[in-house]
Amino acid sequence: MTDTVIEARDLRRGYTGGFEAVRGISLSVARGEIFALLGTNGAGKTSTVELLEGLAAPSGGQVRVFGLDPLTRRAEVRPRTGVMLQEGGFPSDLSVTETVRMWGGVTTGACPAAEVLELVGLAARSSVRVKQLSGGERRRLDLALALLGRPEVLFLDEPTTGMDPEGRRDTWALVRELRGQGTTVLLTTHYLEEAEELADRLAILHEGELVLCGTPAEVTATRPARIRFTLPAGVPAARLPLGLRAAAFGQRVEIRTARLQQDLGELLGWARESGVELSGLDARSASLEEAFLEIAQNRRSAGGRTDDDTMAGTR
Repeated sequence: MTDTVIEARDLRRGYTGGFEAVRGISLSVARGEIFALLGTNGAGKTSTVELLEGLAAPSGGQVRVFGLDPLTRRAEVRPRTGVMLQEGGFPSDLSVTETVRMWGGVTTGACPAAEVLELVGLAARSSVRVKQLSGGERRRLDLALALLGRPEVLFLDEPTTGMDPEGRRDTWALVRELRGQGTTVLLTTHYLEEAEELADRLAILHEGELVLCGTPAEVTATRPARIRFTLPAGVPAARLPLGLRAAAFGQRVEIRTARLQQDLGELLGWARESGVELSGLDARSASLEEAFLEIAQNRRSAGGRTDDDTMAGTR
């Protein structure tokens, strides 16, 4: 992955009244890469993606897709991209197949309706009217329309919202398959598990700013791992090795560490030598959810918004 397919430099987007939803974001996405944008509600994810798609003009900065401005060179960029918006607007009385054929009529090099419906798992629902589809099935139809033109770059805005677990897993498998075929995917998601499962790299946005960018492993490595266990009655936490920075809540102990293997080894060695059983022992690296929530909380405590931003699988 050496070719840069999507690039943004100091990207900004303002709205009437002076509100700036995107504040100087710079990022790049390589050919054949899955790149995820994460953030609380109102972080600027959709505003950013709309600029990358060429659906709106930036207030400042620059966007390039295939080296071209996606807004002013839309006629050259659009046939090579697929776009799945947060919500699609379909004529409710058309059938699924009729909807795909209608969309295919204005799509360059559209693949057959039956082929794309099979791809997204809607073949058995092809004759059903759109108004009879579930929310998850409508998202699958949104995805089908985004894939009609066999895009080189695929933009997915909250692609699995409303899907049941099976539908979500099927969509993940399809996205991986597309990546394997060379398709570049940029997605936004509220589901942290989705980002961990799919993304080669990800960026965390907060209040219009890019806070952290890297692979999922690199992002989680910025936060400490944890070791949790319960000491037997009569064994105080003060007896733990001094090198372990432990917080005790009664007999329940938590250790936060950037040296998980070394500190776990020291803890187990002490327990063996002391004849102490550590019940409920749980040692793990930081999760993406922990990293995300810590970033959001730190930003709010530093003077950011305190509205009801939500994350980790809920809208």
